[in-house]
Amino acid sequence: MHMAAVEASGRVQLDDLTHLAGAVQTNAHEPIGMVIEIAGSGSRIVLDVPRLTECSGDPDPAIALSGQVGCQIKLRAGNHWLLASVRSQKQDPGSAEAIVAQIDFLGEGEICPDTGVMRAFRRGVTVYPIPGSLVYPVTTDDLRQIYASSGHAAVIEAGNVYPTSDIRAGLYVDALLGKHFALLGSTGTGKSTSAALILHRICDAAPQGHIVMIDPHGEYGAAFRTNGVVLDVGNLQMPYWLMNFEEHCEVFITARGHERLEDAEILSKCLLEARMRNRLAQELGRITVDAPIPYLLSDLSNILNNEMGKLDKGRTTAGYLRIKNKIDEIKADPRYQFMFAGMLVGDVMADFIGKLFRLPSDGRPISIIDVSGVPSEITSTVVAVLSRLVFDFAVWAREERTQPILLVCEEAHRYVPSERNADGSSVGRILSRIAKEGRKYGVSLGLITQRPSDLAEGVLSQCGTIIAMRLNNERDQAFVRAAMPEGARGFLDAIPALRNRECIICGEGVSIPIRVAFDNLEEDRRPASGDPSFSTLWRQVGGEEQMVVRTVQRWRAGGR
Repeated sequence: MHMAAVEASGRVQLDDLTHLAGAVQTNAHEPIGMVIEIAGSGSRIVLDVPRLTECSGDPDPAIALSGQVGCQIKLRAGNHWLLASVRSQKQDPGSAEAIVAQIDFLGEGEICPDTGVMRAFRRGVTVYPIPGSLVYPVTTDDLRQIYASSGHAAVIEAGNVYPTSDIRAGLYVDALLGKHFALLGSTGTGKSTSAALILHRICDAAPQGHIVMIDPHGEYGAAFRTNGVVLDVGNLQMPYWLMNFEEHCEVFITARGHERLEDAEILSKCLLEARMRNRLAQELGRITVDAPIPYLLSDLSNILNNEMGKLDKGRTTAGYLRIKNKIDEIKADPRYQFMFAGMLVGDVMADFIGKLFRLPSDGRPISIIDVSGVPSEITSTVVAVLSRLVFDFAVWAREERTQPILLVCEEAHRYVPSERNADGSSVGRILSRIAKEGRKYGVSLGLITQRPSDLAEGVLSQCGTIIAMRLNNERDQAFVRAAMPEGARGFLDAIPALRNRECIICGEGVSIPIRVAFDNLEEDRRPASGDPSFSTLWRQVGGEEQMVVRTVQRWRAGGR
């Protein structure tokens, strides 16, 4: 058989490869091509089409896919096997039996002297091959060595490595959480179920963990009934005084422009005075307006009234009235009772943090914060308060025995939008800060989104592990491509063609970039995010009138 390759200097006709393979005539031991150019992390090889055709019928699925885009090949350099991923292919214009391919080096392993299989695999390349080096197919035994835990103590398994059916895909928990992760995928790809699967695996491995998940659609409560706690507007009971000054401004100040600055100055002075009336503040002596000291809303209203009475003639009271009217409006609105109820004035901060962060976890390491019932006007502020509490608690607990916390944010593009969509809200700033600094304090961030291109680029770049499911939008694909490491580029071309529950994982949480088919999750552990079956539901009759009445009642009661 003959192969042809294109080199910068012109054409080179290669000799028959079969005599180079020695006496062994199995697909695993016969070369499928050779190196024609070496250039740092990426190089070019030429593949022999007849050999690829022979390999395609091999019972070993890894060998059968040898040379295909997104699959692996191996090259020999000294006493090491080098592993590479095929990034792209093109027909050799000089030969119908040759394909020129771009490859990215992933790592290297020792050659077992007895079997020739790769062992002791590690990321990175220390010795490069030279042009003319032979290219071989990767076997399932090679993959088994490559995807072994490599000495990592804490590994969770979430699925099988493509194209095998029995090699488990291991995620290194400490690396996955220690440097943040992002789960990306278009709507309908199984993203929510995959997120639940990963979180279940973490909870099973660490039943005394501390996970806080922001759930904007109320999907995940059903998935964590037995090993988590669900907090919604009915039982969250988040004290309003936990807000810092910036968050108070987002809730209580409605003016824009210059008037907003004036109102913020008024609120700052009055809020500090209201906090100072608490015995805790008096014991501490000096406090700031951001200090989480309980205060009464009635005190804040009275202070606003008193300050209005002190104004000189001719000075407007409009700013004081705007703030006071907004406070009265919120106190009278039943939708805000989960946060502004009169019973939340006591010093319950320690109890609230213990409940929120699962301290102690009591075998239920995850708290699902269902914000679907929160009024849309303050949803971002509520998420900001919860996220900031995670970060601030970690900062002030540095002198204690470290208790790392994982904060998972579904629909992350809502809260940390790209610059073109940014609204200057506090939630974007605190999540960006967690992405940049959280690792130092033991705070891990998990971002889930179906629109990665609408996510702040700086935040995604801080995620050490990216789990990319199918993305249909070209802008999203380009955005993810820019965020992924060089060695994963060959896998990225497969993203639009991934099936449901399949993904590409690259970064710190895996040994090398891998394509994974996620496990099936048990029905009672799945989120309530399944697509409705129109063809089935539209055949069913009966009970519509009662359903409408019940829905209207919940609507009027604000979900209570």
